[in-house]
Amino acid sequence: MSDAAADPDDLSFALELADLADAISLHRFRASDLVVTMKPDMTHVTDADRAVEASIRESISTYRPQDSIYGEEYGTIGDSARQWIIDPIDGTANFVRGVPVWTTLIALAIDGVPVVGVVSAPALGRRWWAGTGLGAWSREAEQPDRRITVSKVGNLADASVSLSGLDRFERAGRLDNYLALTRRVWRTRDYSDAWPYMMVAEGVVDVAGEFDLQPYDMAALFPIVVEAGGKLTAMDGESGPWHGSALATNGLLHDEVRAILAGAEPITLP
Repeated sequence: MSDAAADPDDLSFALELADLADAISLHRFRASDLVVTMKPDMTHVTDADRAVEASIRESISTYRPQDSIYGEEYGTIGDSARQWIIDPIDGTANFVRGVPVWTTLIALAIDGVPVVGVVSAPALGRRWWAGTGLGAWSREAEQPDRRITVSKVGNLADASVSLSGLDRFERAGRLDNYLALTRRVWRTRDYSDAWPYMMVAEGVVDVAGEFDLQPYDMAALFPIVVEAGGKLTAMDGESGPWHGSALATNGLLHDEVRAILAGAEPITLP
């Protein structure tokens, strides 16, 4: 993460963008006329994905015209060091099936380092946000905003772990590593997409991670996990959302988990 504090105005603007996104996505969630197509990479895209991103882009272009934009659906525009990174609906497959676990991810990166992040899950009535130096926060339904922190679990045997995409670990050649970790922790669950990373930030899960990710899948997560006191890197330890994988922990378990999951040679199970 950057040592520079985030501008509170940028964080406020990101929250306004999330309000805009929520109004569009909730209106289309479980709509009988939802339009669903397949992209060339064989992932779903809906009219809601495109409408959310288009609306966010329009607002950024109006109120932050000097900033660049990188989004899942419409690519990159501009070359400013200040770049808004957008995933309009992270968890589109859930959105399509009517599962309420999906989010809009909004980040501001400066010189490639995410300094503002908002994760909004309107169908769950939840939102998480952070700015570098401004803390990590959460809102649930009508409850007051609360500052969030990671857990203090320091023993792997007591850890609750959420690793997503068993098939992705297999394609990455890390299936044995995955299984080795599951045998050493208290419990494993896959809560899907951005949600487990927010649960790490809240301290109710201790480890989350997966392979085969894009920068827009991860950028918003970084400020939130880090400002909550946790650690978020790529599986092999690189910093930032540019390396195709993510491993978030409460910090206390990071090196131990990474050693198991990111070993150069797969672990041989008995």
